[in-house]
Amino acid sequence: MNVRLLYFARLREAFGIQAEEVALPEEIRDVGALSRWLQGRGGAWRAELAPGRAYRVAVDQEMAGASTRLHEGAEVAVFPPVTGG
Repeated sequence: MNVRLLYFARLREAFGIQAEEVALPEEIRDVGALSRWLQGRGGAWRAELAPGRAYRVAVDQEMAGASTRLHEGAEVAVFPPVTGG
């Protein structure tokens, strides 16, 4: 399955990229599995996406949880939580 990953704010800085197209292994079917797969890249990926770190994920511009299913061509945004006021 091919998806487009977008990174924002501190995550974009830490990873050194704004976006990428990836072909996911067959077993990656939801946001939780994607997060673990990205952590497996090591370094900044492991540190920034570690359990307990604050980040959010949206799939096709809808907030997503770990069990949110991915699909071919999905746009997955990964970003730190934001505050406003």
